[in-house]
Parts: sequence; structure tokens; C-alpha cells
Amino acid sequence: MAETKPVTPTEAAELLSQGSVYVDVRSEPEFEAGHPEGALNVPLLEAGPVGLLENPSFLSVMQSAFGKDEPLIIGCKAGGRSKRAAGILAQAGFSQLADQVAGFDGGKDAFGRPLPGWSRTPGLAVGKGKPAGQAYADVKVRKPR
Repeated sequence: MAETKPVTPTEAAELLSQGSVYVDVRSEPEFEAGHPEGALNVPLLEAGPVGLLENPSFLSVMQSAFGKDEPLIIGCKAGGRSKRAAGILAQAGFSQLADQVAGFDGGKDAFGRPLPGWSRTPGLAVGKGKPAGQAYADVKVRKPR
């Protein structure tokens, strides 16, 4: 199984500038409220009647939209969902994975210290809404690079 590399928001931005793709695994409403500029949305969980439920299409959409060797940065709100999603993708044979461990809003390190997320890191661009080509509906029909 491939190693998933933990990265900070600043390191994720550097990887983006080198051609990696940022995949935001938060729900569609979370993504629309704010996301890393250029990120693509593939929710790991979706809103259900009593909270968030597994998205049964997560892996199949990822496999049809992205090549197994495509460099991907996986991010979420605070690091939990991205870690889970990266594990699923690594098991499925994706080989170039980075987990943006602080998420969009910020997380905590192994010692409980706060880690600033993408939205709280100076100089990192934030997008809103459903930009063409980046929303979940668009990613469902994306072809791998």
C-alpha cells in the first residue's frame, strides 16, 4: 500500500503549484461555503436525515475521475475525513497521496496543539460556491489526466 504524506496548508499550496490536484472531501454545502482555490469536491460523507452518512459513490467517483498515479492532495475540515479518505484511496491503489492534515478550518497535532487550516493560513486563496469543473457533479464526469 502506498504511503500517504502528511502536509501543511503551505506545503499543499506548493504541491498545487507543481501540478497536484486538491480533492476536498467535505460535504457539498461545506465546499460551497469556502474551499481552497481550485479544489475539486468529492464528498466522503453526505448529509443524511440525521447527520452525515457514507457516500457510497466516493471510491467509484475517485477511480473514474482520477488516475492512480495522479498526484492528489486530500483535504477536509479538520483532518479526520481526509485521513480516512486517503486510507481508502491508498488501499485502492492510488500511489501519490498527500493528506492536508489541518484541513480547511484547522486541526490539532498529536499533542493537541492547534494547527492552522487553509482558511487561516496567510496568502492562501479561498474559493466559494460551485465553480465550473470543481463541483461534485462536474467531478463525476471528469476524466483522469
